[in-house]
Amino acid sequence: MHISTKCSIAIHCLIFISEYGETQKVTSSLLSLSTGSNPVTIRNIVSSLKKEGILSVRFGTGGTTLSCPLEEITLYRICSALEPDFLNRLIGIHAAPSPLCPVGKNIHGVLDASYAGIRDDLQVSLQSISMKEIMDHYHKRI
Repeated sequence: MHISTKCSIAIHCLIFISEYGETQKVTSSLLSLSTGSNPVTIRNIVSSLKKEGILSVRFGTGGTTLSCPLEEITLYRICSALEPDFLNRLIGIHAAPSPLCPVGKNIHGVLDASYAGIRDDLQVSLQSISMKEIMDHYHKRI
């Protein structure tokens, strides 16, 4: 199973923006230094989170701030903003089983039914974790 590293980079950015966005100008260059990621990657992440309504970006002078309360930002919302199809791509099924084999011609239906429950459980779990909880964990560590 795989959730992109873009999600952890986004969470890192959201923590940084939550901590410093109201007192200093948070730019993609600054977030790049903090995360160790390429500024283009950061701009793409910020753009996706902006489209989802999680972030606001000031034009001209720049700077990024949160657009909604931390309680409204869930891990599911973040992952979906960055990779809308992430749940369907989370668990791969081999592409070309033999249609001549009894197992091969039925395996996709069997696995789809089994994997659907896993995807549903993961979605519920990701929806139950908010950035508020993550920030609380962060503050306990510093």
